[in-house]
Amino acid sequence: MKPFTFMLLAGEASGDLLAAELVRALRVQVAEWQAQPTDNVQPLRTNLEPQFFGAGRQQMAAAGVEIAVDMTPFAVVGFSDPVKQFLPLRRAFHRLLRLAIERQPDVIVGVDYGGFNLRFASAIKRQVRARLGAFNNWNPRLVQYVSPQVWASRAGRANRMERDLDLLLSIFPFEPDWYAGRVPRLAVEFVGHPILDRYPRAPCGGPRVDSLLAQSSTLPPPPVLSILLLPGSRPAELQCHLPVMFGALELIRAKLPQTGAEMILPNAALLAQAEALGLPRELRVQAGGLAEALRRSTIALAKTGTVTVECAFFGVPAVTLYRTSWSTYQVAKRKARVRWLTMPNLLAGEAVFPEFIQHAATPENISRAAL
Repeated sequence: MKPFTFMLLAGEASGDLLAAELVRALRVQVAEWQAQPTDNVQPLRTNLEPQFFGAGRQQMAAAGVEIAVDMTPFAVVGFSDPVKQFLPLRRAFHRLLRLAIERQPDVIVGVDYGGFNLRFASAIKRQVRARLGAFNNWNPRLVQYVSPQVWASRAGRANRMERDLDLLLSIFPFEPDWYAGRVPRLAVEFVGHPILDRYPRAPCGGPRVDSLLAQSSTLPPPPVLSILLLPGSRPAELQCHLPVMFGALELIRAKLPQTGAEMILPNAALLAQAEALGLPRELRVQAGGLAEALRRSTIALAKTGTVTVECAFFGVPAVTLYRTSWSTYQVAKRKARVRWLTMPNLLAGEAVFPEFIQHAATPENISRAAL
């Protein structure tokens, strides 16, 4: 007999947090399930604490996950970064594959990080098929938590997911219908967006809505406007986005000199990178504390992606942007099948947040939209 064992794979800061939240919830669920009485005198599983191991970062480690591979260096973006990281990523991949075969977890959960995790699920399936026999019946359940954006580009990946995955956990409501129309044998469950668990007391429109509605429209605006800069969670994104955001901030302050500004980054390493690039005057910078910063912000300049959902949830208007290398942009624009990259725009079916991509993401365009 052995306790239930989960292997989790998360490559980026957002996935690391999501995996940590999942682990905490699983501990409760497994304990409740094991507490139910049974007549089985020879159970295959003991009532021990479930075990968690895999690849991740600090948040997963704090949640009690045994980190076999630290994925902090592997926050890749676009098509050129994975090439640069190919050998280290390949070594990490095969190390995790050997670990899975040795420890034989009951469930393997890939959290976001679709390029890596879908390949890992395929490799596990090949190993299982090659080894399955009378004395080796290991056949773990394979789960992907957060759908890769196959509905936006490279839709053919859905066929591989149908072949390899036992379950896809979706965080956006339109995804189950999209998959049902293309790969009906893939089990897809919409589980809601994790932001609703992080801020459970917030009304549907966001924590700021009640206070905003309570204010009379005749009241003057606050004495100091506050702009929040959200450049991204990867080093390459900071390199591309900070010069544009700093330029836009300077142009806004030329029109509104008393404008306050703040920048939130996910971790201390990115904070050090931003400081090395040189910061504008009177810009408050910190690692973490996004929710509190959103509550006190007038508007955000944000990278397209997950953080724009949080802006929308907190009722903070945002101007969104994305810049990347020339080669990555050329490949991506030929594969994209959606009108916007900003998720609130996709959910709404219109440009709720002004969006500027690549060459359009200039300080002039961004500052004009913000003003």
